[in-house]
This record gives sequence, C-alpha cells and structure tokens, in this order.
Amino acid sequence: MAYLNVEIKARCKDPRYIRDYLLAHHASFKGLDEQTDTYFNVPRGRLKLREGTIENNLIFYERTNQAGPKNSHFHLVKIEDAGGLKAVLEKSSGIKIVVKKKREIYYINNVKFHIDEVPGLGSFVEIEAGNILADLSGEQLKEQCSHYMKELGIQETDLISNSYSDMLISVLT
Repeated sequence: MAYLNVEIKARCKDPRYIRDYLLAHHASFKGLDEQTDTYFNVPRGRLKLREGTIENNLIFYERTNQAGPKNSHFHLVKIEDAGGLKAVLEKSSGIKIVVKKKREIYYINNVKFHIDEVPGLGSFVEIEAGNILADLSGEQLKEQCSHYMKELGIQETDLISNSYSDMLISVLT
C-alpha cells in the first residue's frame, strides 16, 4: 500500500532543545535506533533497506529534492530476513551507498520526529507528518509539518533539500 508523508529535514544545532520540546509536549518516545540504510541502484525513486534495532523495513520512495515541506510517496514492507534480502538486492541491483546513523524516534499522534546523528554529516531533525496512522489530506499533513517547524524554531536556512545518501555521496566524491 502507498502512503504519503509531508516531511522536512533540517540541520539541528541543539538536539537537546528538540528533545525537551517533544517530551514537554507528551511525545511518545519509541527509542534510540542504530540504523543502517543500504540504498540500491534503481531506475527511479529510491530503494533502501533499513536495518535497525527498532525499524527493519524495505522502503521505496519518490520525493523531490527541495528545502521545506515536501511530499514523499512511499511503500514500506517490514523485513524479517534483512541479510538475505540485502544479498539478493545487492546481486540484482548493486549498492549505491550505505548510510549509518543513530536515531531517536518520537511520535505526537501521526507526526513522527527523528533526532539523527550521522557520522561525517552532523546532527539533524526530521518531521514526518504522515497518513500511515491517520486519514488526512496532503494539505492537512503540510499544515502539521509547518506547525511543528514553527514550534521547534526551524529556520529556512536550516532546511536540507537532499537525503543523507545524497549528502554522503557528495562528501565522498
């Protein structure tokens, strides 16, 4: 099944401020996940296998590279044998890049928040207002995302248009 997120990614100068805000507003803390995202070569969109202690999914998504709230259309499949699937995808499509990160995961209703630390790139915050847990329109999701951007003090200059994978590729080349 296809889902929609309206999401942002931003540089995070003060992860403690974000964490304190979320806890003060009764966000549900799902845990600290050490994740490895393996991106595979695909003709369009992005295909990644996420391996973590909390989340283990195969995710295909299409999203424009733009700063500010953007639509991300995605398909998500929970994975039990990540190693076996990774081997098959590596042989069939090839690995584009691997991204490792430490991620704190929080929810306020249908809005998911990440506080990420990515080696070589720094600290980031992500807001994902999604319809996977709620029957909301794209416009309603955008309003939620914009609301939390203001609440968390995220400035236009903090916004990131690219994925971590694109950022790492540009650092490595």
